[in-house]
Amino acid sequence: MGAVTDLERLSGGASMESWAFTYGEQNIVLRRMPVGMASEQGDAATPSAISLDAQADLIEIACKAGVSAPRVLARLTDEDGLGQGFMMVRSVGETLPRKIFGDPDLADAVSTLSEQCARELAAIHAIGLDRLPAEIRCIDAAALLDMQEKAYRTLQVALPAYDYAFRWLENNIPEVEQPKLLHADFRMGNLMVDKQGISAVLDWELAHIGDPMEDLAYLCTPSWRFGHYHREAGGFDSADNLIAAYERASGTRVDRNRFDWWLMYNTLWWGVTCLRMGHSYRDGTVHVLERTIIGRRSSEVETDLLLQFEQMDLAGGAPLVFGTPRLLPEHGEVEYAEILNALIEWNREKILPESQGHALFEARVANNALGIAQRHAAWGRQYAEQSAARLARLGLSNVDLCAALRGGSKAIDDRDVWDHLRHTALERLSIDQPGYAGLQVALENWTSR
Repeated sequence: MGAVTDLERLSGGASMESWAFTYGEQNIVLRRMPVGMASEQGDAATPSAISLDAQADLIEIACKAGVSAPRVLARLTDEDGLGQGFMMVRSVGETLPRKIFGDPDLADAVSTLSEQCARELAAIHAIGLDRLPAEIRCIDAAALLDMQEKAYRTLQVALPAYDYAFRWLENNIPEVEQPKLLHADFRMGNLMVDKQGISAVLDWELAHIGDPMEDLAYLCTPSWRFGHYHREAGGFDSADNLIAAYERASGTRVDRNRFDWWLMYNTLWWGVTCLRMGHSYRDGTVHVLERTIIGRRSSEVETDLLLQFEQMDLAGGAPLVFGTPRLLPEHGEVEYAEILNALIEWNREKILPESQGHALFEARVANNALGIAQRHAAWGRQYAEQSAARLARLGLSNVDLCAALRGGSKAIDDRDVWDHLRHTALERLSIDQPGYAGLQVALENWTSR
């Protein structure tokens, strides 16, 4: 027995709460839904999260199956008056990928992550479906793809690379003979790592039954590489090494075509997710600055999709001539980009040094937002004119090009279409996220030097 000490609110969803505390000598995490709050439900693009009771059941099952999941200690009851939830052992380790990759003390653990991730995934996929909570349902590739496209259409966005990706995915939906239990959010950030390696697999609320390649490819989604673009597996290794490790751990043979399909799907899923998160600012659901920045990350996915199409030999062409214009003027009247640059400098020199905690985070987000606005002020009109000229040569509007790519009357093996898509991706990403690692890869692959 003992007193509760070191109580600390951890990150959580809009309604879900996570609390860390110490009871006696035991470090504990409480996951709970407060009384009167409704569970966060899935929407048109995301399957519903399983309940806290089902999560606790699944974590217990996973622990017994040898998965490095945190041990469940107790569950809340109605008599507790705290809502729904459960308590589990607080695992020790680091979850932030940039800290994991940058810590010399974790270098040995990082060097074995492919083998460890493969073992964890193989153990999850080997859990018998008859042992699972009843609410964990089977969701096949076609259903997931349909969810994504419905969400994309609802947002009324016109991104040609996305439309072609929807067509390619629809025409190549893989068949799965034996669905397995999936974690469905298995990535860096949800894996806790200590000096020995993976100490805990976290965040099980999206678990469902489906193609195990969905889990394996999800870890390789470009957005989960954290600056190490050529290390497809989570930013720590190659996809080939991860696949080989999974084949050894699972005793199965990976169908690379299925893996590639799910990599394309997961990449597109993140793009739609970015668009949805940006929309949540517009409709007031989550009216915070950060959501507008995430919304602009949809341009990262344009580049990611095109790089994947190129790697799969679906498209290719001559090098482009591309370069960013001068950002700030040398003479003449003060330009808007110059005013925004002054704001960036003021924020960096006056606000950031005096901020801490969440205020520091918000100040950094503000500088990111100002940078996007500055680059758009400097380059947006020129890029828009260049895009309009390319579309005029194609004889199509942007909306018409999207429809043609989705419908099949145009494809990316058309050189003019491919050149336009590449130029557009480079222009948009140069404004939105010039530090994104995929942009440098695209410049190396697509432009003349």
